[in-house]
Amino acid sequence: MKEKIINFFLDIYKEMKKVTWPKKTELKDSTVIVVVTMIIFAVFVYLVDKGISEFLKVIF
Repeated sequence: MKEKIINFFLDIYKEMKKVTWPKKTELKDSTVIVVVTMIIFAVFVYLVDKGISEFLKVIF
């Protein structure tokens, strides 16, 4: 059992060496894209919610 656990962590270590990590500029660009997209979706959901609320106020 102990040997399996040790092999597991050694395999993780080997695989982590193969990973290509993003450069700082790529990370910044991706972060900006995610933040802008989330803001756009938040505004869209807010407007839809407000529209449905006002529509229901008119009906009832």
